[in-house]
Amino acid sequence: MSAIRLARFLGVFSIGLGLVEILAGRGLARNLGMTGRTKLFQAFGVREVANGVAILAAPTSAPLLWARVGGDALDLATLIGTPSFGRQERANVKLAIAAVAGVTLLDILCASRLSRSRYRGLPSYWD
Repeated sequence: MSAIRLARFLGVFSIGLGLVEILAGRGLARNLGMTGRTKLFQAFGVREVANGVAILAAPTSAPLLWARVGGDALDLATLIGTPSFGRQERANVKLAIAAVAGVTLLDILCASRLSRSRYRGLPSYWD
């Protein structure tokens, strides 16, 4: 898969994830043992949507993919620092950490490819 195609996929993924975080932030917070942190999830969702839209507008922009990596680091730090009290919440947090780590690897792969690839200097609109 080309770096641009992967960037577009990650842009769409980011928008979808962000919408889930915005619309279902309360449920996500509750399932992760972070009751009362709905606004945090919604803020993370706004970040995801904004970054996804920016990536779709400029899929050859490595800095936008590196911004996703930064967001992933923030997500991981939040999840790792979550004091999960119930057995199910701990399992959910572990699953969320694994999912974010997997997407982080894709983000790093894409950002790295765009940073050193032939796509640098191309127009940032859809090809």
